Amino acid sequence: MNLTLSRRGAYAARAAICLARAYGTGRPKKLREISAEMDIPRTFVAQILGDLVHAGIAVSSFGRAGGHRLARPPDQVSMAEVIEAAEGQLAFERCALGDGPCRWQAVCPLHETMTMAAASLREVLGSATLAMLADRDAAIESGTYPVPADAHPHAAAVAIADSVHVELPAAAVQARLRAGSSWLTRHAEASDEDVLRVRVGPGGYGWLGKTVAVHLGELAQADGGVVIPLVWEATGPLGLFPRFEGKLRLTGLDQERCELSLSGHYRPPPGKAGHILDDALLTRVARAALRSLLRRVARVLEEEQPSSSMPAKTAGHRRQVKRHPVP
Repeated sequence: MNLTLSRRGAYAARAAICLARAYGTGRPKKLREISAEMDIPRTFVAQILGDLVHAGIAVSSFGRAGGHRLARPPDQVSMAEVIEAAEGQLAFERCALGDGPCRWQAVCPLHETMTMAAASLREVLGSATLAMLADRDAAIESGTYPVPADAHPHAAAVAIADSVHVELPAAAVQARLRAGSSWLTRHAEASDEDVLRVRVGPGGYGWLGKTVAVHLGELAQADGGVVIPLVWEATGPLGLFPRFEGKLRLTGLDQERCELSLSGHYRPPPGKAGHILDDALLTRVARAALRSLLRRVARVLEEEQPSSSMPAKTAGHRRQVKRHPVP
């Protein structure tokens, strides 16, 4: 028996959990952040947040520092509220036994049982707060949550990584990265406040190239360098192009060079076809897309730096590319 939520209900639950995890920071979440972190298509995320705002679960604000946040503390919002904000009232809308014989015209024998089942389900969902689910999600992310025996695992994520050497000091590249997303805009087919659309793939604009929506997170210091969370997902019909979640990392090599690396995971399409295609094609597509994007970003970072910061290069010098294939 299928007791899963509709797509709209699932997206509402994901968005609410995202807002709950961010509640303690006091900072509103941007639509692009919610979309990227919770794998909600950009075409739906505004509608879903609208449902939560209309239900009094979330509030929105405009401007550069605007976004969405919970209207109440997470321990005061139940999952029943969240689901009903998207799905409507948790109740059976039709007779569980169908039309049936004429004597069931007014009511069927299963009506009271199903009514009690719906009430019990709402009671359980009503006792589950967003605070509980946010804590559970954090434990899952850290790997400390015990997986139940009856869990429904998703397709295994595939790890990929690549890196490129940039012929500039790490401090110069870091300053460029801190200046915003202009270092990526050079590659964008289109851009707005929330997202950049970039062509990636082993063939660039040719075979197997795909325009993806790239979401950039906040730059942060980490392990002697800087890290920027990065997510891309296919625009238009999703098809079989893999969604990628990873981190762009900058580390210094010496006084004149640094390394720019991109590592993360993508998830193959569900079902048998996805596994067959993944073994034959998608891993190579994803790795080639990483390699292509890294090289282009490194070239832009070098070209747009002031000439005084560029180290002298000997004739025939080429950028060194260091690859890290993941089996």
